[in-house]
Amino acid sequence: MPNLRVFPQNLPPIWLLKTCIHICSLLPLVYIYWFAIFDNVSADPVKEVIHFTGIGALNLLLISLIISPLARLIKQGKLINLRRVIGLYAFFYVSLHVLNFLFFEIQFDLSLFIEEIFDRPYITVGFVALIILTALAVTSINAIRKKMGINWQKLHNLTYLAAILVVVHFYWSVKLDLTSPLIYMVLLLILLYLRREKFRRWIN
Repeated sequence: MPNLRVFPQNLPPIWLLKTCIHICSLLPLVYIYWFAIFDNVSADPVKEVIHFTGIGALNLLLISLIISPLARLIKQGKLINLRRVIGLYAFFYVSLHVLNFLFFEIQFDLSLFIEEIFDRPYITVGFVALIILTALAVTSINAIRKKMGINWQKLHNLTYLAAILVVVHFYWSVKLDLTSPLIYMVLLLILLYLRREKFRRWIN
């Protein structure tokens, strides 16, 4: 196997990587909302925006799960510092995804939203994922993290459950072509497999 220690020495500083994350996370949102407002996205801009923010949240969530194994692979622990900002953007996209649904699809009819949660399984699992991601985002604040102590890590282990629920939510929401959901399932399974030793320790 080639020596992977050469590459990390040339990595950009963390502040620059975080700047790139901010740009790459925000610009697509500006793009999709700008063109949706002027009806230049598709025949159904509402559906397109809801789908875009949902897929964006899933992509960012999986990217956040890639950070740890990548940092170990290239022997660059400082990459771990990127997980929080990526995770927060995943939560931001999820929040927009839900708000888009509430505003455009059901016009903030909360009673109807509650009915949808109980009547549609894919919305049920998506809502549970939202609750988990909200808890993770709130507890990412340093002051709260310090107060939680060891319980912080236990809570943030629910990231894996949230990722599973989001993928299931995507799979159940697709009615025709299941290619994309299945690809995401495979990617998630790979990321979970890379953590098999961690999960084995939990069991033992």
